[in-house]
Amino acid sequence: MPQPHLKRPPAAAGMRIGLFGGSFNPAHEGHLLVATQCLTRLALDRVWVLVSPGNPLKDHSTLAPLAERVATTTALMDHPRIVVTGFEAAHGFRYTYETLDYLVAAEPLVHFVWIMGADSLISFDRWERWEDIARTMPMAVYARPGATQRATRSRAALALAGCRLPEARAAALATSPPPAWVYLRGVMSTQSSTALRKAAGGPA
Repeated sequence: MPQPHLKRPPAAAGMRIGLFGGSFNPAHEGHLLVATQCLTRLALDRVWVLVSPGNPLKDHSTLAPLAERVATTTALMDHPRIVVTGFEAAHGFRYTYETLDYLVAAEPLVHFVWIMGADSLISFDRWERWEDIARTMPMAVYARPGATQRATRSRAALALAGCRLPEARAAALATSPPPAWVYLRGVMSTQSSTALRKAAGGPA
């Protein structure tokens, strides 16, 4: 039996579920803001917060153990419709496309949306099989301080420009056939995991 934090959360046919992935090292109020805003503005039933074993594009030397990150993220994300899980580690997934392919196959009647911050869109074209990710499920990109112009003019954003939905249609994203994405502007937090690690006296 897998440990509780390594189990895939339950889902029912027809549900609209946002997938918010990251290292969450550590999780902070900015992450909670994105999750709750997306719940409302995308008209989602749930947000699954996917605490990853480790981002292949980042240095893992300061990465806290997965169980610890799941626990601290769960404590922060105290919301009845937000579920925190580290299930990717149980399957050995290293890349986002692996996770999304698995979930679409496992839950074919669920409407999934991939959620990421604007800073991630800037480097999205460096992600493994990023074009396949865009073709697998709709994506919501949430604004981050100082990242809007670079994000919306990034290589990936320009390549996917014809698939972008107006922000006013954000609630329709979950049932839009991919590729489809929306850029969400609104309340933002200036907190970052890097800054919090520095404030705690550790390396960035």
